[in-house]
Amino acid sequence: MDRLPENPVVASLIKALKVASNKNEAPIWRTVSKKLQRPRRRKVVVNLSKISRYTKEGEAVVVPGKVLGSGDLDRPITIAAVAFSKSAQEKIKAANGKVMKIMDLVKENPKGSKVRIIA
Repeated sequence: MDRLPENPVVASLIKALKVASNKNEAPIWRTVSKKLQRPRRRKVVVNLSKISRYTKEGEAVVVPGKVLGSGDLDRPITIAAVAFSKSAQEKIKAANGKVMKIMDLVKENPKGSKVRIIA
């Protein structure tokens, strides 16, 4: 069995993503859970500039880590992540985007269709 992180919130998220992957036959959630199980030194941190560069208007994005506020967002995008910096949340909302937790996106889109992983 894979080792779970010490953070109980992330550990429960990983378990829930694996269950959602099997229940909905959606391999995207298993991939996200594997990325969340990485060691601390390989955790994902993504700036808004990278999200803006690789997405189109109206897309849904999953970041298996933290979203930081460096850069600008000029179009509405739904972004789900483990954590957001305060400036990232403000910039996403200013661009009429949507900030959500990963499990909320799983509930909204169980199959994970048209969801992009940015890590």
